[in-house]
Amino acid sequence: MALLGAALAVVAVALGAAMQRVTGLGFALVAAPFLVIILGPFTGVVLANLLSAAINLVVLASTFRALHGRLAVEMIVGVVVAVPLGAWVVASLPGPLLLIGVGSITAVSVAWVARGNPLRFLRRRGGPVLSGFTSGFFNTTAGTGGPPLAVYAVSTDWGQRSFVPTVQLVGLVTNVLSLAAKGTPRLSWPLLLACGMAMAVGIAAGQVLSRWLPEEHARRSVIGLALIGSVIAVGKGVTALW
Repeated sequence: MALLGAALAVVAVALGAAMQRVTGLGFALVAAPFLVIILGPFTGVVLANLLSAAINLVVLASTFRALHGRLAVEMIVGVVVAVPLGAWVVASLPGPLLLIGVGSITAVSVAWVARGNPLRFLRRRGGPVLSGFTSGFFNTTAGTGGPPLAVYAVSTDWGQRSFVPTVQLVGLVTNVLSLAAKGTPRLSWPLLLACGMAMAVGIAAGQVLSRWLPEEHARRSVIGLALIGSVIAVGKGVTALW
């Protein structure tokens, strides 16, 4: 059973890596639930942060020419402010209720945008900082930092080519800060090696897929992943309450 679980986790890592390369999001949404089941909540989430940081770096290295530097800096400012606040909120409020609240707010925002109703205030000055802040806060409190960035992308008609590398840089900073706050647990080298190989396969597959996937389809995938992440957060909260 343990071997089957580990195999499923490795497959999930490969699929998550492919989605991350194609859409800019998705690794944690796909891989983290399996890692948590195999390793437990703390170690599973920390390993997901570690692998996410690694894939952020790899994808960024292959797409950095399209990076929107100023936008990334503005979002990172929001992230840096939000992470300590999110850590304080997590320590102060009941976790299940926080997950339900954050997930519900995000799900409503994603659904609103998916129906063709962009959040126009995000196009104004300060929109990137607000999106980065929301992403950093949601990542720290509920592990769902991607959906707010997806909402910003769709609301501002942000092109997929620039979205992918910019979100990788923002995600890299967020994951590094998260790891610094949580610390690094002891992990088995065979598992790390298997996850590393799975990530390499997934990124290669995503690289091929990204060449022919139309931007509109990629945009829909981003929205779908964002909605899935929001629902997962709500589900975690409801399950924890029971």
